[in-house]
Amino acid sequence: MNPQSNSPLRLSDLAQQIQRTITGVFGGQTYWIIADVSSHNYKAQTNYHYFELVEKDSTSSKILAKIAGRAWGNASVNISNFEHATGQKFKNDINVLVQVSVQYNPSFGLQLNLLDIDVNFTLGQFEQQRKATLLRLLKENADFIQKSGDVYHTRNSSLKLLPVLQKIAVISSDTSAGYLDFRHTLEHNAFGYKFIIDDYFTPVQGEANAKALLDKLIAVYQSGKNYDALVLIRGGGAQTDFLIFDNYELNRAIARFPIPVITGIGHQQNETIADLMAHTATKTPTKAAEFLIAHNRAFEDAVINHQKNILIKTQQLFALHSKNLSGIKSLVVKDVLTLLHAHQHSLLQLSGVLVANPKITISNKKKDLSNLAANLKTYQRIYFSNKKGYLGHYAAIVKLMSPQNILNKGFAILKVDDKIASDASLIEPGTELTIQLAATELKTTVKSKKTI
Repeated sequence: MNPQSNSPLRLSDLAQQIQRTITGVFGGQTYWIIADVSSHNYKAQTNYHYFELVEKDSTSSKILAKIAGRAWGNASVNISNFEHATGQKFKNDINVLVQVSVQYNPSFGLQLNLLDIDVNFTLGQFEQQRKATLLRLLKENADFIQKSGDVYHTRNSSLKLLPVLQKIAVISSDTSAGYLDFRHTLEHNAFGYKFIIDDYFTPVQGEANAKALLDKLIAVYQSGKNYDALVLIRGGGAQTDFLIFDNYELNRAIARFPIPVITGIGHQQNETIADLMAHTATKTPTKAAEFLIAHNRAFEDAVINHQKNILIKTQQLFALHSKNLSGIKSLVVKDVLTLLHAHQHSLLQLSGVLVANPKITISNKKKDLSNLAANLKTYQRIYFSNKKGYLGHYAAIVKLMSPQNILNKGFAILKVDDKIASDASLIEPGTELTIQLAATELKTTVKSKKTI
């Protein structure tokens, strides 16, 4: 085409033609479009938002379309309402459903004026993604994740908390205000409880940091330390800031983690999936610290109550035994007094007998002695006569057995060396013997010996 065949146009002239054309086609019309926000810039002094609306290919991330956009006035108010309703900041990389009008300005080019933003679309995206992750967790991990009604039961939630939680592993950002609140609450608790805290710092926002957060969870497990609990905390933020806690791999690890996991994620609206998979979910880091303190306080209260019960039972037992002992004492004293009175009565009776009858006793004994003396006189003559007869008998026997009487009967006594010989084996031939007769004594010598 020859540029000289037509009169050349100024750029502004062409821009005005474009403006008239675009206004003629799109003027007075609005459109609801789905796009990602990028290059966002907010001017607080003018309450203007400047950004680009972008559509990317879902597989290659190639940009399919990109148009500049802006919002001010009522549109800025609608963005603020959107942020309040969703907890999601209007910023880069969020997918939104917005109402726009098409405008072309020769000075600024083609722009989309944002008029309104659909809150339900964004919330629905979050919820749809969340539901898909939960369904996958249930389907692929049925051995340690189950659901009963609206409640999720995991291996981690079934762990029994120790009576006292003292050694704590904490996963958080080192710059998080919520982490500082957590530490301050524990270290200045009203009961003086001491906690041993090991920090595992990592970024805790942005889906891209889910892998780093999972690595810290693994580091706690591989530390070999016997932690009483693992606390996962972060401060408040926009809804998308919590998407890291809806990550599938992270929550799968939390559900099967062998140490009770306590979450203190600073959200006030919907629960994250991490809250559902963990042992105990609290709303904020401070609430997580208060849970640990309250748990330990409950144990201390239980110990104190047991102590009081033991004291009460002991006092009751002492009172009961004291009462029983008092009853036994009364019975013993009563029985002893009765026994003493009985013995006293017997002694009094015995003493009365002794005092009243000594003369009768002495008189009876004198009569007994007189009777005995008379009996002795009566029987002494008979006794001595009998004994005299016994003596005469023994004298006759002695006289009969006397040696002289035996010799008179013709017997002889044989002596050797003036000793009576009764053993013939001691007498040998040549032995001198003395033979004693009744009136004669003979001396002789043994010539021979013969055994009869």
